[in-house]
Amino acid sequence: MKWFVTVLKKAFNFSDRSRRKEYWMFMLIAALFSLVLTMVDAFAGLEIAEDVGILSTLFSLLLIIPSLSVTFRRLHDTGKSGWWILISLIPVIGWIVLLVFTVQDSESGINRFGASPKAAV
Repeated sequence: MKWFVTVLKKAFNFSDRSRRKEYWMFMLIAALFSLVLTMVDAFAGLEIAEDVGILSTLFSLLLIIPSLSVTFRRLHDTGKSGWWILISLIPVIGWIVLLVFTVQDSESGINRFGASPKAAV
């Protein structure tokens, strides 16, 4: 939960670096929350349309900016520009490339985006 809150606090920070653990723990916790809210929507009858719930939709909308910022920072940590996120607009191939970039290890030391977050821990 600590990693989720950390990302929310840095939601508008698109310039630093984020560790692999911070990125993936945020994504995992967000997915779990989304799953729970989807089930609540279904059981409580809070669906706007078929398979589109009110709570899960609001949650997804609230996480757009934090998700983008943590992905930018994760790409920075691997030494790539945050604009590489746009490669995900290419179906399948772009998603695979972005996945590979996000699972790569951090660049050690200082890169053009700042000091390694691993060194701070």
